[in-house]
Amino acid sequence: MTSTKSLPVLHAATAELDPPLAAVDLTALDRNAADLVRRANGIAVRVASKSVRCRAVLERVLGDGLTARDGFAGIMAYSLREAIWLARLGARDVLLGYPTLDRAALAELAAAPALRAAITLMIDDVAQLELTRAALGTDLAHPRICLDVDAALRIGPLHLGARRSPVRSPEEAADLAAEALRRGFDVVGVMTYESQIAGLPDSNPAVRVVKRLSALEIGRRRSRVLAAVRAVTGPLEIVNSGGTGSIEVSITDPEVTEVTAGSGLYVPTLFDHYRSFTPRPALFFATPVLRKPAPTIATVFAGGYIASGPAGPSRVPAPVWPTGLKLLGSEGAGEVQTPLAGGAELEIGDRVWFRHAKAGELCERFAEIHLVDEAGTRTTVPTYRGEGQCFG
Repeated sequence: MTSTKSLPVLHAATAELDPPLAAVDLTALDRNAADLVRRANGIAVRVASKSVRCRAVLERVLGDGLTARDGFAGIMAYSLREAIWLARLGARDVLLGYPTLDRAALAELAAAPALRAAITLMIDDVAQLELTRAALGTDLAHPRICLDVDAALRIGPLHLGARRSPVRSPEEAADLAAEALRRGFDVVGVMTYESQIAGLPDSNPAVRVVKRLSALEIGRRRSRVLAAVRAVTGPLEIVNSGGTGSIEVSITDPEVTEVTAGSGLYVPTLFDHYRSFTPRPALFFATPVLRKPAPTIATVFAGGYIASGPAGPSRVPAPVWPTGLKLLGSEGAGEVQTPLAGGAELEIGDRVWFRHAKAGELCERFAEIHLVDEAGTRTTVPTYRGEGQCFG
Protein backbone atom coordinates (compact mmCIF):
# COMPACT_ATOMS: atom_id res chain seq x y z
CA MET A 1 0.00 0.00 0.00
CA THR A 2 1.45 3.35 -1.01
CA SER A 3 1.52 6.30 1.34
CA THR A 4 -1.54 8.53 1.78
CA LYS A 5 -0.09 10.62 4.59
CA SER A 6 -0.34 13.82 2.53
CA LEU A 7 -4.09 13.50 2.04
CA PRO A 8 -5.09 15.21 5.30
CA VAL A 9 -3.06 18.22 4.11
CA LEU A 10 -4.72 18.20 0.69
CA HIS A 11 -8.10 17.69 2.38
CA ALA A 12 -7.65 20.70 4.65
CA ALA A 13 -6.19 22.91 1.93
CA THR A 14 -9.23 22.35 -0.30
CA ALA A 15 -11.87 22.24 2.45
CA GLU A 16 -13.88 25.26 1.28
CA LEU A 17 -13.97 24.10 -2.34
CA ASP A 18 -16.83 22.11 -3.80
CA PRO A 19 -15.83 18.66 -5.04
CA PRO A 20 -15.30 16.87 -7.35
CA LEU A 21 -11.80 18.33 -7.48
CA ALA A 22 -8.27 17.25 -8.28
CA ALA A 23 -5.22 18.10 -6.22
CA VAL A 24 -1.46 17.61 -6.47
CA ASP A 25 0.87 17.06 -3.53
CA LEU A 26 3.76 19.31 -4.57
CA THR A 27 6.18 17.74 -2.11
CA ALA A 28 5.62 14.32 -3.69
CA LEU A 29 5.74 15.79 -7.20
CA ASP A 30 9.08 17.49 -6.57
CA ARG A 31 10.55 14.37 -5.01
CA ASN A 32 9.34 12.28 -7.92
CA ALA A 33 10.95 14.68 -10.40
CA ALA A 34 14.23 14.53 -8.50
CA ASP A 35 14.00 10.75 -8.38
CA LEU A 36 13.59 10.53 -12.17
CA VAL A 37 16.79 12.55 -12.57
CA ARG A 38 18.58 10.39 -10.01
CA ARG A 39 17.50 7.19 -11.73
CA ALA A 40 18.61 8.52 -15.13
CA ASN A 41 22.13 8.97 -13.70
CA GLY A 42 23.24 11.78 -15.99
CA ILE A 43 21.13 10.88 -19.03
CA ALA A 44 18.61 13.59 -19.88
CA VAL A 45 14.94 12.95 -19.05
CA ARG A 46 12.36 14.03 -21.62
CA VAL A 47 8.95 14.70 -20.05
CA ALA A 48 5.99 12.90 -21.64
CA SER A 49 3.33 15.59 -21.69
CA LYS A 50 0.45 13.14 -22.17
CA SER A 51 1.15 11.96 -18.63
CA VAL A 52 0.98 15.52 -17.24
CA ARG A 53 -1.53 17.60 -19.29
CA CYS A 54 -1.06 20.68 -17.17
CA ARG A 55 1.18 23.52 -18.31
CA ALA A 56 1.91 24.73 -14.77
CA VAL A 57 3.22 21.30 -13.78
CA LEU A 58 5.33 21.10 -16.94
CA GLU A 59 6.78 24.51 -16.06
CA ARG A 60 7.48 23.42 -12.49
CA VAL A 61 9.53 20.52 -13.82
CA LEU A 62 11.13 22.18 -16.85
CA GLY A 63 11.22 25.81 -15.73
CA ASP A 64 9.46 28.92 -16.98
CA GLY A 65 9.20 28.90 -20.74
CA LEU A 66 9.26 25.08 -20.73
CA THR A 67 13.01 24.95 -21.29
CA ALA A 68 15.06 22.08 -19.97
CA ARG A 69 16.75 22.23 -16.56
CA ASP A 70 18.05 20.06 -13.75
CA GLY A 71 18.52 16.86 -15.73
CA PHE A 72 15.45 17.27 -17.94
CA ALA A 73 15.57 17.75 -21.71
CA GLY A 74 12.45 19.00 -23.41
CA ILE A 75 9.04 17.48 -23.95
CA MET A 76 7.61 14.47 -25.71
CA ALA A 77 4.23 15.64 -27.02
CA TYR A 78 1.42 13.40 -28.20
CA SER A 79 -0.13 15.73 -30.79
CA LEU A 80 1.31 18.17 -33.31
CA ARG A 81 -1.25 20.81 -32.31
CA GLU A 82 -0.10 20.37 -28.72
CA ALA A 83 3.55 20.62 -29.78
CA ILE A 84 2.85 23.86 -31.68
CA TRP A 85 0.97 25.31 -28.71
CA LEU A 86 3.83 24.46 -26.34
CA ALA A 87 6.45 25.79 -28.76
CA ARG A 88 4.59 29.08 -29.07
CA LEU A 89 4.66 29.25 -25.27
CA GLY A 90 8.44 28.93 -25.28
CA ALA A 91 9.30 25.23 -25.51
CA ARG A 92 12.36 24.85 -27.72
CA ASP A 93 12.69 21.05 -27.86
CA VAL A 94 9.49 19.09 -28.51
CA LEU A 95 9.62 15.55 -29.85
CA LEU A 96 6.37 14.03 -31.07
CA GLY A 97 5.91 10.56 -29.64
CA TYR A 98 3.62 9.47 -32.46
CA PRO A 99 3.12 10.13 -36.18
CA THR A 100 0.74 12.91 -37.20
CA LEU A 101 -1.48 13.42 -40.24
CA ASP A 102 -2.99 16.73 -39.08
CA ARG A 103 -2.91 18.69 -42.33
CA ALA A 104 -3.72 22.08 -40.82
CA ALA A 105 -1.06 21.69 -38.14
CA LEU A 106 1.52 20.54 -40.68
CA ALA A 107 0.77 23.58 -42.85
CA GLU A 108 1.26 25.79 -39.79
CA LEU A 109 4.57 24.04 -39.13
CA ALA A 110 5.68 24.59 -42.72
CA ALA A 111 5.01 28.32 -42.50
CA ALA A 112 7.03 28.92 -39.33
CA PRO A 113 10.81 28.28 -39.27
CA ALA A 114 10.86 28.71 -35.47
CA LEU A 115 8.36 25.90 -35.07
CA ARG A 116 10.32 23.62 -37.40
CA ALA A 117 13.44 24.27 -35.33
CA ALA A 118 11.65 23.41 -32.07
CA ILE A 119 9.56 20.41 -33.14
CA THR A 120 10.66 16.96 -34.29
CA LEU A 121 8.07 14.78 -36.03
CA MET A 122 7.83 11.01 -35.58
CA ILE A 123 7.82 8.76 -38.65
CA ASP A 124 7.64 5.01 -39.20
CA ASP A 125 6.26 4.63 -42.73
CA VAL A 126 6.87 6.00 -46.22
CA ALA A 127 3.14 6.72 -46.50
CA GLN A 128 3.49 9.18 -43.62
CA LEU A 129 6.30 10.92 -45.48
CA GLU A 130 4.10 11.26 -48.56
CA LEU A 131 1.11 12.64 -46.68
CA THR A 132 3.27 14.94 -44.56
CA ARG A 133 4.98 16.43 -47.60
CA ALA A 134 1.62 17.00 -49.28
CA ALA A 135 0.23 18.70 -46.17
CA LEU A 136 3.29 20.92 -45.83
CA GLY A 137 2.49 22.31 -49.25
CA THR A 138 6.07 23.12 -50.10
CA ASP A 139 9.34 21.39 -50.90
CA LEU A 140 11.27 24.19 -49.21
CA ALA A 141 10.43 23.14 -45.65
CA HIS A 142 12.73 20.46 -44.23
CA PRO A 143 11.10 19.20 -41.02
CA ARG A 144 13.10 17.38 -38.39
CA ILE A 145 12.03 13.76 -38.02
CA CYS A 146 12.75 10.88 -35.68
CA LEU A 147 12.33 7.25 -36.71
CA ASP A 148 10.14 5.09 -34.46
CA VAL A 149 11.63 1.59 -34.39
CA ASP A 150 9.62 -1.30 -32.95
CA ALA A 151 11.04 -2.41 -29.60
CA ALA A 152 8.64 -5.25 -28.83
CA LEU A 153 9.94 -8.69 -27.92
CA ARG A 154 9.00 -11.38 -30.42
CA ILE A 155 9.28 -15.03 -29.45
CA GLY A 156 7.99 -17.16 -32.30
CA PRO A 157 4.40 -16.02 -32.95
CA LEU A 158 4.28 -14.07 -29.67
CA HIS A 159 4.46 -10.27 -29.82
CA LEU A 160 5.18 -8.87 -26.34
CA GLY A 161 4.87 -5.10 -26.30
CA ALA A 162 2.91 -2.29 -27.89
CA ARG A 163 1.86 -2.52 -31.53
CA ARG A 164 3.68 0.55 -32.75
CA SER A 165 6.10 0.78 -35.63
CA PRO A 166 6.36 -1.59 -38.62
CA VAL A 167 10.08 -0.73 -38.73
CA ARG A 168 12.09 -3.34 -36.88
CA SER A 169 15.27 -4.41 -38.65
CA PRO A 170 18.39 -2.35 -39.33
CA GLU A 171 17.68 -2.62 -43.05
CA GLU A 172 14.12 -1.34 -42.68
CA ALA A 173 15.29 1.60 -40.58
CA ALA A 174 18.06 2.50 -43.01
CA ASP A 175 15.69 2.31 -45.99
CA LEU A 176 13.19 4.61 -44.28
CA ALA A 177 15.93 7.07 -43.34
CA ALA A 178 17.21 7.14 -46.93
CA GLU A 179 13.72 7.73 -48.29
CA ALA A 180 13.13 10.52 -45.78
CA LEU A 181 16.33 12.27 -46.84
CA ARG A 182 15.39 11.89 -50.49
CA ARG A 183 12.07 13.59 -49.80
CA GLY A 184 13.69 16.54 -48.04
CA PHE A 185 13.33 15.62 -44.37
CA ASP A 186 16.10 15.97 -41.80
CA VAL A 187 16.54 12.68 -39.93
CA VAL A 188 17.79 13.64 -36.46
CA GLY A 189 16.88 10.71 -34.24
CA VAL A 190 15.71 7.19 -33.49
CA MET A 191 13.25 6.17 -30.80
CA THR A 192 12.70 2.72 -29.28
CA TYR A 193 9.92 2.42 -26.71
CA GLU A 194 10.02 -0.94 -24.98
CA SER A 195 6.53 -0.89 -23.45
CA GLN A 196 6.84 -4.49 -22.27
CA ILE A 197 9.54 -3.23 -19.88
CA ALA A 198 8.36 0.29 -19.10
CA GLY A 199 4.66 -0.50 -18.79
CA LEU A 200 4.65 -3.75 -16.83
CA PRO A 201 4.96 -3.77 -13.04
CA ASP A 202 7.33 -6.27 -11.44
CA SER A 203 4.39 -8.37 -10.32
CA ASN A 204 5.84 -11.88 -10.63
CA PRO A 205 8.98 -13.81 -11.69
CA ALA A 206 7.63 -14.46 -15.20
CA VAL A 207 7.30 -10.74 -15.86
CA ARG A 208 10.82 -10.14 -14.63
CA VAL A 209 12.15 -12.84 -16.99
CA VAL A 210 10.34 -11.21 -19.93
CA LYS A 211 11.85 -7.86 -18.98
CA ARG A 212 15.38 -9.28 -18.87
CA LEU A 213 14.96 -10.99 -22.24
CA SER A 214 13.50 -7.82 -23.72
CA ALA A 215 16.35 -5.69 -22.45
CA LEU A 216 18.94 -7.99 -23.99
CA GLU A 217 17.13 -8.23 -27.34
CA ILE A 218 16.42 -4.53 -27.86
CA GLY A 219 19.89 -3.55 -26.67
CA ARG A 220 21.55 -5.70 -29.32
CA ARG A 221 19.10 -4.81 -32.08
CA ARG A 222 19.14 -1.08 -31.32
CA SER A 223 22.91 -1.00 -31.75
CA ARG A 224 22.60 -2.52 -35.23
CA VAL A 225 19.71 -0.21 -36.13
CA LEU A 226 21.65 2.88 -35.10
CA ALA A 227 24.71 1.82 -37.08
CA ALA A 228 22.58 1.26 -40.18
CA VAL A 229 20.78 4.60 -39.85
CA ARG A 230 23.97 6.55 -39.17
CA ALA A 231 25.52 5.05 -42.29
CA VAL A 232 22.77 6.88 -44.19
CA THR A 233 22.28 10.06 -42.17
CA GLY A 234 25.51 10.66 -40.30
CA PRO A 235 25.43 11.53 -36.57
CA LEU A 236 22.08 11.57 -34.77
CA GLU A 237 21.02 14.15 -32.19
CA ILE A 238 18.43 11.95 -30.46
CA VAL A 239 18.47 8.33 -29.38
CA ASN A 240 15.38 8.10 -27.22
CA SER A 241 14.34 5.13 -25.14
CA GLY A 242 12.28 3.95 -22.26
CA GLY A 243 9.58 5.16 -19.92
CA THR A 244 9.07 5.66 -16.20
CA GLY A 245 9.27 1.94 -15.54
CA SER A 246 12.38 1.21 -17.59
CA ILE A 247 14.82 4.06 -16.98
CA GLU A 248 17.42 1.81 -15.37
CA VAL A 249 17.33 -0.53 -18.37
CA SER A 250 17.55 2.24 -20.98
CA ILE A 251 20.53 4.04 -19.46
CA THR A 252 22.71 0.93 -19.59
CA ASP A 253 23.01 1.45 -23.36
CA PRO A 254 25.80 3.99 -23.92
CA GLU A 255 24.21 5.05 -27.21
CA VAL A 256 20.97 6.24 -25.59
CA THR A 257 21.04 10.04 -25.28
CA GLU A 258 17.75 10.50 -23.40
CA VAL A 259 14.95 8.65 -21.67
CA THR A 260 11.28 9.59 -21.60
CA ALA A 261 9.21 9.68 -18.43
CA GLY A 262 5.96 11.29 -17.38
CA SER A 263 3.86 8.97 -15.24
CA GLY A 264 6.63 8.98 -12.65
CA LEU A 265 5.71 12.56 -11.75
CA TYR A 266 2.12 11.84 -10.63
CA VAL A 267 2.58 8.07 -9.98
CA PRO A 268 -0.86 6.58 -10.67
CA THR A 269 -1.91 3.17 -9.38
CA LEU A 270 -0.52 1.27 -12.37
CA PHE A 271 2.96 2.17 -11.12
CA ASP A 272 2.56 0.89 -7.56
CA HIS A 273 4.39 -2.41 -8.00
CA TYR A 274 7.70 -1.56 -9.64
CA ARG A 275 10.84 -2.61 -7.84
CA SER A 276 13.05 0.01 -9.51
CA PHE A 277 11.60 2.97 -7.62
CA THR A 278 9.47 3.91 -4.62
CA PRO A 279 6.03 5.16 -5.65
CA ARG A 280 5.03 8.52 -4.16
CA PRO A 281 1.49 9.28 -5.33
CA ALA A 282 1.15 12.97 -6.12
CA LEU A 283 -2.17 13.37 -7.97
CA PHE A 284 -5.53 12.64 -6.33
CA PHE A 285 -9.16 13.49 -6.83
CA ALA A 286 -11.95 13.93 -4.29
CA THR A 287 -15.68 13.53 -4.66
CA PRO A 288 -18.51 13.96 -2.11
CA VAL A 289 -20.72 11.41 -0.41
CA LEU A 290 -24.26 11.88 -1.70
CA ARG A 291 -26.09 8.88 -0.27
CA LYS A 292 -26.02 6.18 2.38
CA PRO A 293 -28.07 3.38 0.79
CA ALA A 294 -27.00 1.02 3.59
CA PRO A 295 -25.20 1.52 6.92
CA THR A 296 -21.88 0.27 5.55
CA ILE A 297 -22.17 1.71 2.03
CA ALA A 298 -21.46 5.31 1.04
CA THR A 299 -22.30 6.48 -2.47
CA VAL A 300 -20.17 9.29 -3.89
CA PHE A 301 -20.81 11.51 -6.89
CA ALA A 302 -19.26 10.48 -10.23
CA GLY A 303 -15.84 8.80 -9.90
CA GLY A 304 -16.01 6.61 -12.98
CA TYR A 305 -12.83 7.97 -14.50
CA ILE A 306 -11.72 4.81 -16.26
CA ALA A 307 -8.20 4.69 -17.67
CA SER A 308 -7.32 3.64 -21.20
CA GLY A 309 -5.95 0.21 -21.99
CA PRO A 310 -7.46 -3.28 -21.66
CA ALA A 311 -10.71 -3.03 -19.72
CA GLY A 312 -10.44 -4.58 -16.28
CA PRO A 313 -9.91 -3.93 -12.58
CA SER A 314 -6.49 -2.35 -13.11
CA ARG A 315 -8.07 0.55 -15.05
CA VAL A 316 -10.54 1.76 -12.43
CA PRO A 317 -9.77 4.46 -9.84
CA ALA A 318 -8.93 3.35 -6.32
CA PRO A 319 -10.48 4.90 -3.18
CA VAL A 320 -7.57 5.60 -0.86
CA TRP A 321 -8.78 7.93 1.93
CA PRO A 322 -10.45 7.32 4.29
CA THR A 323 -8.88 3.89 4.23
CA GLY A 324 -10.83 0.64 4.06
CA LEU A 325 -13.18 1.60 1.23
CA LYS A 326 -13.77 -0.69 -1.75
CA LEU A 327 -15.67 -0.51 -5.01
CA LEU A 328 -18.63 -2.84 -5.33
CA GLY A 329 -18.10 -5.60 -7.87
CA SER A 330 -21.65 -5.24 -9.15
CA GLU A 331 -21.32 -1.52 -9.96
CA GLY A 332 -17.67 -0.49 -10.02
CA ALA A 333 -16.90 3.19 -10.58
CA GLY A 334 -19.91 4.90 -12.08
CA GLU A 335 -20.66 7.70 -14.53
CA VAL A 336 -22.66 9.76 -12.02
CA GLN A 337 -22.37 7.79 -8.79
CA THR A 338 -20.04 5.26 -7.20
CA PRO A 339 -21.09 3.17 -4.19
CA LEU A 340 -18.31 2.16 -1.81
CA ALA A 341 -18.31 -0.63 0.72
CA GLY A 342 -16.76 0.03 4.11
CA GLY A 343 -18.26 3.49 4.51
CA ALA A 344 -19.87 3.05 7.91
CA GLU A 345 -18.09 6.10 9.33
CA LEU A 346 -18.86 8.33 6.36
CA GLU A 347 -21.73 10.82 6.40
CA ILE A 348 -23.49 12.64 3.62
CA GLY A 349 -21.29 15.60 2.66
CA ASP A 350 -17.99 13.91 3.55
CA ARG A 351 -15.33 13.46 0.90
CA VAL A 352 -13.59 10.41 -0.44
CA TRP A 353 -10.20 10.70 -2.10
CA PHE A 354 -9.18 8.50 -5.04
CA ARG A 355 -6.16 7.81 -7.20
CA HIS A 356 -6.45 7.34 -10.94
CA ALA A 357 -5.03 4.30 -12.70
CA LYS A 358 -3.06 6.41 -15.20
CA ALA A 359 -1.43 9.80 -14.97
CA GLY A 360 -2.43 12.62 -17.29
CA GLU A 361 -5.81 11.22 -18.30
CA LEU A 362 -7.39 12.47 -15.08
CA CYS A 363 -6.69 16.05 -16.21
CA GLU A 364 -9.16 15.58 -19.06
CA ARG A 365 -11.87 15.38 -16.38
CA PHE A 366 -11.03 18.66 -14.65
CA ALA A 367 -10.61 22.24 -15.83
CA GLU A 368 -8.25 22.98 -12.95
CA ILE A 369 -6.12 21.25 -10.37
CA HIS A 370 -5.03 22.51 -6.98
CA LEU A 371 -1.32 22.44 -6.20
CA VAL A 372 -0.74 22.08 -2.46
CA ASP A 373 2.63 22.45 -0.76
CA GLU A 374 3.80 20.91 2.50
CA ALA A 375 2.48 23.86 4.51
CA GLY A 376 -0.97 23.51 2.98
CA THR A 377 -0.74 26.55 0.74
CA ARG A 378 -2.94 26.09 -2.31
CA THR A 379 -2.39 27.37 -5.85
CA THR A 380 -5.05 26.69 -8.44
CA VAL A 381 -3.92 26.22 -12.05
CA PRO A 382 -5.68 25.20 -15.27
CA THR A 383 -5.25 21.85 -16.92
CA TYR A 384 -4.97 21.59 -20.70
CA ARG A 385 -8.77 21.34 -20.68
CA GLY A 386 -9.03 24.43 -18.51
CA GLU A 387 -6.98 26.36 -21.05
CA GLY A 388 -9.39 25.31 -23.78
CA GLN A 389 -6.94 22.81 -25.24
CA CYS A 390 -8.13 19.37 -26.35
CA PHE A 391 -5.72 17.35 -28.44
CA GLY A 392 -7.56 14.04 -28.65
